[in-house]
Amino acid sequence: MSPHVACFGTLDTKGAEYEFVRDELRHAGCDVILVDTGVLGRPATDADIDRAEVARAGGSTLDALAASGDRADAITAMAAGAARTARVLLAEGRLDAAFGLGGSNGATILAEVAAALPVGVPKVLVSTIAAGETAPYVRGTDLTLIYPVVDIAGLNRVSRPVLENAAAATAGMAHRAARRRTESPPDPHARPIVAASMFGVTTPGVDALRHRLTELGYEVLVFHATGVGGTSMEALIRSGLIAAVADLTTTELADELLGGVCSAGPDRLTAAAQQGIPQIVSVGALDMVNFGPANTVPPAYADRTLYRHNDNVTLMRTNSDECGALGRIIGARLSGASAPVTVFLPTGGVSMLSVPGAPFHDPSADDALFAAIEDSSGPPVQVRRVAADINDQTLAHTMADELHAMVRSAAATARRTERSEAPQHPTDGPEEPHRR
Repeated sequence: MSPHVACFGTLDTKGAEYEFVRDELRHAGCDVILVDTGVLGRPATDADIDRAEVARAGGSTLDALAASGDRADAITAMAAGAARTARVLLAEGRLDAAFGLGGSNGATILAEVAAALPVGVPKVLVSTIAAGETAPYVRGTDLTLIYPVVDIAGLNRVSRPVLENAAAATAGMAHRAARRRTESPPDPHARPIVAASMFGVTTPGVDALRHRLTELGYEVLVFHATGVGGTSMEALIRSGLIAAVADLTTTELADELLGGVCSAGPDRLTAAAQQGIPQIVSVGALDMVNFGPANTVPPAYADRTLYRHNDNVTLMRTNSDECGALGRIIGARLSGASAPVTVFLPTGGVSMLSVPGAPFHDPSADDALFAAIEDSSGPPVQVRRVAADINDQTLAHTMADELHAMVRSAAATARRTERSEAPQHPTDGPEEPHRR
């Protein structure tokens, strides 16, 4: 059976390019669905799903978007409609890969589509944005970016081979995805997946926890807490793939608060609580904010305790006031959890750099962090101070065992709920009347 590739784009301005890619995909054995996300101009080629249908899927109408004259609003609506269309096609078994091309507007639309699709479904974007700041488009998804060298503005001796390669790559991925979908049914005995967060200065602790969880029967996915890592972790948690979370390294919250380069945005540390899955949380690397080279540190922080990690990374020690604010953020974001949460507070140091004798050792700042978490946390959050540092192996094993107990308890509760909600069917004939 041929795989299905859905191509999302503005067929008024990029019609010739999409026709070219469609023909290449067909030559590679794919069925192609063209989805028109344009609004104003006349389509240069016929779409399989027209722009009016996409606009309705985005909660608007084509006439309303055209009449408003607001290009940004139109892109937002059509991107939402494209994402919803992608989810429908996937549910119907008519999408094995998604493809898009264009400039920032085309990239914005394909980025919404990519965010709507699970990890493992191929997503390919050919765009000039691939040579710039791509985080707003990738957003933690497995989006493949191809830089076209020239702008997507007609077919020429440069753009043709680039688009041929892009189509061939998409077709190859689509064929593999289709085989995976049909030949690899879910394994009922697959290990439950735990998401864990790690930074260089918390690596020994997270590695020890990972090894212990692996021994206990879990598959552990480790995310590098550099901003995009936390974004990816939160997205995967929301996708339903993750059974439990070991969020030992919440350092991205400090960058979000103080303008560092490793912020994962305002949704960090929210997905597990919203999904209702067990989690253990710690304060790994909240002693630091990340900046680039020393000359990029904001002047307002010039008199702060700074540490040169390497030529490209400068770390700033968080102070007591900032640590208190971070503690309150953690308490607030965990307070809505519907599943058990245990927060571990390592009093011996929250990173390699804050243990006694290290450059960020500051017990008063750490205590401000710990006290704020304790004061702002309520049920179902439990907070435990532990006389160890974040990288202590015994602490790592304790956290792993705690998470394992949470998962087992949640599974037992789910089984009891299923039994209590199951319809009761008499098996030995009509029920006898009640006898006094």
